[in-house]
Amino acid sequence: MTKPYMKPIALAVSLALSLSACGKHEDADKAPAASSTAPAAASTAAMAAAAPKSVFDIADLDTNIQACQDFNGFVNSKWVAANPIPNDRSRWGAFDKLAEDSLNTQHQIVDDASKGAASAQAGSIEQKIGYLYASGMDDAAIEKAGFDPIKPKLDAIAALKTGKDVANYLTQNFTTGDMQVFQFGSGADFKDAKMQIGFTQQAGLGLPTKDYYTDAKYKDIRDAYVDHIVKMLELTGVAEADAKKQAAQVLAFETQLAAASLAPVELRTPENQYHFVTLKEADKITPHFNWEDFFKAQGVTVDKGFSLSQPKFFAQFDKMLASTPADQWQAYLRFHTIDDASPLLSKAFQDARFDFYGKTLSGQPEQKPRWKRVLGGVNESMGEALGQLYVAKVFTPEAKQRAEELVTNVRNALKARIENLDWMSAETKEKAVAKWNTFLPKIGYPDKWRDWSGLDIKQGDYYGNVMAAAKFNYQYDLNKIGKPTDRKDWGMTPQTVNAYYNPTDNTINFPAAILQPPFFYANGDDAINYGGIGAVIGHEASHGFDDEGSQFDGEGNNANWWTKEDKDKFEARTAKLVAQFNDYAPIKDKPDVHVNGQLTLGENIADLGGLNVAYDALQEALKKNPQEAAAKIDGYTEDQRFFLNWARVWRGSVREKEALLRLNTDPHAPASLRAMGAPSNMEAFATAYQCKPGDTMVRSGEKQVKIW
Repeated sequence: MTKPYMKPIALAVSLALSLSACGKHEDADKAPAASSTAPAAASTAAMAAAAPKSVFDIADLDTNIQACQDFNGFVNSKWVAANPIPNDRSRWGAFDKLAEDSLNTQHQIVDDASKGAASAQAGSIEQKIGYLYASGMDDAAIEKAGFDPIKPKLDAIAALKTGKDVANYLTQNFTTGDMQVFQFGSGADFKDAKMQIGFTQQAGLGLPTKDYYTDAKYKDIRDAYVDHIVKMLELTGVAEADAKKQAAQVLAFETQLAAASLAPVELRTPENQYHFVTLKEADKITPHFNWEDFFKAQGVTVDKGFSLSQPKFFAQFDKMLASTPADQWQAYLRFHTIDDASPLLSKAFQDARFDFYGKTLSGQPEQKPRWKRVLGGVNESMGEALGQLYVAKVFTPEAKQRAEELVTNVRNALKARIENLDWMSAETKEKAVAKWNTFLPKIGYPDKWRDWSGLDIKQGDYYGNVMAAAKFNYQYDLNKIGKPTDRKDWGMTPQTVNAYYNPTDNTINFPAAILQPPFFYANGDDAINYGGIGAVIGHEASHGFDDEGSQFDGEGNNANWWTKEDKDKFEARTAKLVAQFNDYAPIKDKPDVHVNGQLTLGENIADLGGLNVAYDALQEALKKNPQEAAAKIDGYTEDQRFFLNWARVWRGSVREKEALLRLNTDPHAPASLRAMGAPSNMEAFATAYQCKPGDTMVRSGEKQVKIW
């Protein structure tokens, strides 16, 4: 289940956003752990002193562009020009480069596992991953099967006659981990976050957001979507005329669902993520869908109730159960069954899916090679198991220990910022610090790995293996319902190049894969490390105090801990950040297309807060090492290098279609703007680069945004 309240620093664009690093090879059956008798890791400053060369290549800087006018261009334009987007990607930048590099490491792991699967220990994760990957790479078997794997589901759909039949079909389909129309899974109770409850969420749309179904500017995409539906149906033997009729039914069906769905901005509001109901109350909203029967089939016991998170959506779903003709339900379910399974079916299905979602929506010229797509399937099916092998290969105890040091320093800087705010009352500060005190940082990988012994992976059955994993993972998630929240549970795999904050358990999480260049250098100076991973740490910690995170207390409950006066001051400050990003028009040839400042507000608050606290932490580190503080590296001061690495992290370019898609759906602003948005509000940046009032990178007076 997608956790809408998880706050990653960057929106993952694939199932395998991860990277490689050099490190000691550990026993693949267990995670490396720092020995209690091992010597302490060297400080960042000490390692910097031993650095043989700079870890920032100043040849990348475009000195023809003034840093005070276009900092992103100054830092990144030469790199972007020299690194065009690969044909099998819709964007390319620092995150993506790390992801691409890491695929080679993961590829080696799964390739070795597939070659040694037959002789591996029976039931081991090496054997399961080996068989899973090998089955996905067996093109001959997949081509021969065609769409045979989904014929039983298509036959079941063809037999549906009534709304009750549809409800029963959906209920039974969910038990396999195959969710249609809506989503269901576990999550912390917003009012009692120490316990896990069931959450239902709106879903069921094939287009990115509700606006795509009605806005005139998306007509071409709607037409292409209908053509895609027709193509998918025809691939399963549906005659052209009938396929066109069914495609029109699918679009009309989804348009009704879209009308009752919430937009991405609306879904950021906690009240729209959580709506607790008893079974009786739920049945009143959906009298044609029995929730007791649903939960019984899933093997879930619901005591006091669950979250029917978007009541308007579920009321519409129920209305359609009662009034939508069975043949229209069949068309909708038939298409999505085919479309969802298409990555696991023969080449014709894979290509048809890519033609719409890859080329039409994202502008990606070429499909990823088969091995990358299958590796994505392995990550989706057994991501943490692959992460266990990944960590053993590339992540050292020393790296974890150094990361813990940085986390401590940046967190302390955040606490100092809170305590010294001039706009917040002592009463609210006390509660903010209380929340800070309950932060739980998690670094690298889980303390305890998942048990995969109940998952049966077979040779030569890719569709069956992925479906078995889907059911296994679904049941794993549902088993949390009714039990205490485990704050040490992870929502990302160790091999993911990302980090996140979760307000419902108040944890900040840093997977192993992001703890390496350009974010973190073992031989890097303080400025580079604090401008990279330090700012990431500060970003995630600041999410606890963004527009959404600030509505949760230190226990993870959706509760108000603000005085009215302080909340009003906070919202006045965040409104200025909304206005700042609303003004940005990031697509060169489309000056009327702007960033949605409200959709991206949480991430922009976290960028601004995170960069500020990381800068403060750098200053504290430099006080302990005045020699480093006074020295220049490659002609740049530590303050300048701090901002250089922040901008370098966000270097990259994106295809126009993908940029438009992200402006509608992504809670993160475009990377080029993130390189400049936060620094432009910081006096430290203007001082470091000797910028003057009126320069583009200097926001002053009422336009300057100061929050945390």
